Amino acid sequence: MEHLVKEELTFRDFETDQDVRWCPGCGDYAILKAVQKTLPEIGKAKEDIVFISGIGCSSRFPYYVETYGFHTIHGRAPAVATGVKLANPKLSVWQVTGDGDALAIGGNHYIHALRRNIDINILLFNNEIYGLTKGQFSPTSATGIKTKSSPQGTVDRAFNPGKLALGAEANFFARAIDINPKKMIDIFVQAEKHKGTSLIEILQNCIIFNDKVFSDVTGKDVKLDRQLWLEHGKPMIFGADANKGIVLNGLKLEVVTIGENGISETDVLVHDAHEEDSTLHNLLINMSAPDFPVAFGVIRQVEINSFDENVWNQLEETRANAKFNSVDELMNSGVTWEID
Repeated sequence: MEHLVKEELTFRDFETDQDVRWCPGCGDYAILKAVQKTLPEIGKAKEDIVFISGIGCSSRFPYYVETYGFHTIHGRAPAVATGVKLANPKLSVWQVTGDGDALAIGGNHYIHALRRNIDINILLFNNEIYGLTKGQFSPTSATGIKTKSSPQGTVDRAFNPGKLALGAEANFFARAIDINPKKMIDIFVQAEKHKGTSLIEILQNCIIFNDKVFSDVTGKDVKLDRQLWLEHGKPMIFGADANKGIVLNGLKLEVVTIGENGISETDVLVHDAHEEDSTLHNLLINMSAPDFPVAFGVIRQVEINSFDENVWNQLEETRANAKFNSVDELMNSGVTWEID
């Protein structure tokens, strides 16, 4: 049963009386506020919204949102979220996770949630470090980073969460950043409207253990030239003077300047988030500074039946064609006998 929204909700309706226990200056605060401002816009009663988390700084989230929620175990939040959605498909289910929780111990659950396309929204906080356990390198940490668990510099190759998602055939992938709450809210609303697994990678600053890790993209002096905010159907234009664009040169992307070398706006690629072939989406996800801007916004959004839809359709078909409507009917069918 879905509850009626009896009155207009505001973000304050989703604030709790719990003390928010993140470090001062943590990017998680901005994400929390953006989520609280998103929830009134999705048209759901508080009783029809559930937040599921695993383990990590981000996984304290269910305590701080005035909805139902579960703080589960390390890496296993997708399994719990899947069960919640299958049991009650009317619920809006949000999974909150970090780069360690999702991509290390939870890597297998991560890829299969995306592969199955269960109708949940996954918020992946990516600060490229382990925060809760005090600063070890994570699966997204840059090669060479010196941490408590890699004092001489890690030799690992970092995961790209978006590339991994598309490898698992994700149908919705977006990227946001903690210092742009307006864009976050817009992406979260689009994610909720999408039927299927919506994955949003949020670049989030850990002020204690990995401060300014994204400064080459977020710094005030570089952000306009290092961020490409994508919109479906709009040309891929960026830059402080809005005169730079992305073109396809053979099998590779290239940054061009509009007005130079005969380049006009019509030469710039137009973003198609709905294209089923993920080739171009993969190229966009892989762009990195300083040679390219980092792609933000909804990068991929392809509609197919969700896992929970398929399961419930199968159940309904089975019920419609069933010879028996109850266990009693089954037990009393065919040849029966009584034992004195």
